Amino acid sequence: MDDEPDLRTLYELTLLREGYRVDSAGTLAEAADLLQAKRFDAVITDMRLPDGLGLELLQRLVAEQRPERCVVMTAYGSAENAVEALKAGAFDYLTKPVDLKQFRSVVASAIRESEALPLRTQAAPRPAAGEAAPAGAQHALQRLVGGSPAMQQVKDRIAKVARSMAPVLVRGESGTGKELVARAIHACSHRAEGPFVAVNCGAIPESLLEAEFFGARKGSYTGATADREGYFQAARGGTLFLDEIGDLPLAMQSKLLRAIQERQVRSLGSTQEDAVDVRIVSATHKDLAAEVQSGRFRQDLYYRLNVIEILVPPLRERREDLPALCQALLARIAQETGMAVPVLSGVVLQQLASHPLQGNVRELENLLHRAVALSDGNELQVDATPTPAAAAQEPAAATAAAAPAAAVVADEPMPSDLQAYLDQQEREILVKALHESGFNRTAAAQRLGLSLRQIRYRIARLAIAAPGDDAPDHPAA
Repeated sequence: MDDEPDLRTLYELTLLREGYRVDSAGTLAEAADLLQAKRFDAVITDMRLPDGLGLELLQRLVAEQRPERCVVMTAYGSAENAVEALKAGAFDYLTKPVDLKQFRSVVASAIRESEALPLRTQAAPRPAAGEAAPAGAQHALQRLVGGSPAMQQVKDRIAKVARSMAPVLVRGESGTGKELVARAIHACSHRAEGPFVAVNCGAIPESLLEAEFFGARKGSYTGATADREGYFQAARGGTLFLDEIGDLPLAMQSKLLRAIQERQVRSLGSTQEDAVDVRIVSATHKDLAAEVQSGRFRQDLYYRLNVIEILVPPLRERREDLPALCQALLARIAQETGMAVPVLSGVVLQQLASHPLQGNVRELENLLHRAVALSDGNELQVDATPTPAAAAQEPAAATAAAAPAAAVVADEPMPSDLQAYLDQQEREILVKALHESGFNRTAAAQRLGLSLRQIRYRIARLAIAAPGDDAPDHPAA
């Protein structure tokens, strides 16, 4: 639906050549008459029409729970309109002037999504009109272990948001399973047959970010001996998962924003842009709204990524899921080690339930790994000693509750240099984590809830050297 006859004819001819049956309208009123008369697979509408906004048509489709997927066309540079349409329930958007190749691709995706809807309703674990997951997504949803109200809300939201192309921001503390949520969104979507490409934004050196994201041509930089694809090209037709998006430097945030808005990327050393068809899902343990306020994250990129938000609850807020989580984790540990699944007694479960679990499911898995290693026969032995990460994350309120607020520890003098004292405490925790991980910085960072860039920075700042090193790593540029 478009109010410009020439453009409407162009779109109609393009779809007719693809073998689709097409009805066209020039106003909201004409479109309403067509919708009342028959059902369609997809609805394509301009944002501005002579007698109203295309959003009114979209809102009608949503209100009446119609199966048609809606694609909205917006003027160049109208990012706010595109975001508004996606939030209102649009399947996808196109920016004018419309690229016909992209137009055909988006329409085909919308029609596939509409046709798959009846199958999804049959396959849903909890049927709900228009909000069920496809049969192929069962495994991905089952990996999100837990039947608590908080986890069921996450699963219901996944099934709902998977239907569109709207960018999704997954928020949650370290170790809560944000990547599992992203994989479930992909598996529940019409892109499930396409690639799922996961990127840890905090683990890529800043000097390589552009080449890693957008690709590079042979000879574009030292060491580029052949053309190579970037993450955007590798994820064509699928989902690009940007983990720890809050760690991206500001310069790269600007380039990422343009790639998301224009859906085109230019490889390093190339003179032309390539269209890319990807769905963006990002995740962070940071408060991006606070990062925006402090100037460390672009506000326009934040609004572009945060069209739909999914908050993954910490484990301490869904302890009723502990028995099922422990059973699932123990089964996986047993499979990896080739041993029988240990018996989870009520005493052991109670010990685990009393643990702070500041590291969430990741910490629980570490506890169970140690329990299996220390077990005598089939009986688990839980080592409930807090890990350095858990000790570092204990709320100050817990200490305050153990003694009056004005009390001072008699045996420990007040430090004369607070920063030096805190640096020493941080150094001891880092050294312990590094030693326990065999100086594997990636493993130590995951255990402490840090990104690779963050732990490298701390190692350099605190002058921590690995055995045999002359000097510690320098922080990433």
